[in-house]
Amino acid sequence: MTSNAPATEDAHEAHHGHSHGHEAAHGTFKSYMIGFVLSVILTAIPFWLVMAGVFENSAVTAAWIMGLAAVQIVVHMIFFLHMNPRSEGGWTMMALIFTLLLVAIALAGSLWVMHHLNTNMMPMSPEMMKNMP
Repeated sequence: MTSNAPATEDAHEAHHGHSHGHEAAHGTFKSYMIGFVLSVILTAIPFWLVMAGVFENSAVTAAWIMGLAAVQIVVHMIFFLHMNPRSEGGWTMMALIFTLLLVAIALAGSLWVMHHLNTNMMPMSPEMMKNMP
């Protein structure tokens, strides 16, 4: 009786490149430094956008910040979590896609809540303040 179950691999085979499709990516000093530098840049740019008042419209600034935040999440996942389409039979790529979907939902929801709080709660005109109890 033959089994279709994959053969188990020992640490020696996995370490020396004789793995059967379950090879996990290992970071190098260079890849970690690239990830670190990109993270610093992707943190400094939104700070600069806000502090320098680059855009007159705050919605444009918020859109840029959200976009750079999404890019930074992807940088972290690739350079620090070593996600690529080859490791773990493609499951890490599925995790990346799932994370991007969740991040998009969270960012859209956060913007929706902030917009509605601003619209419905802030700011009050001087006439509205006079009529307050």
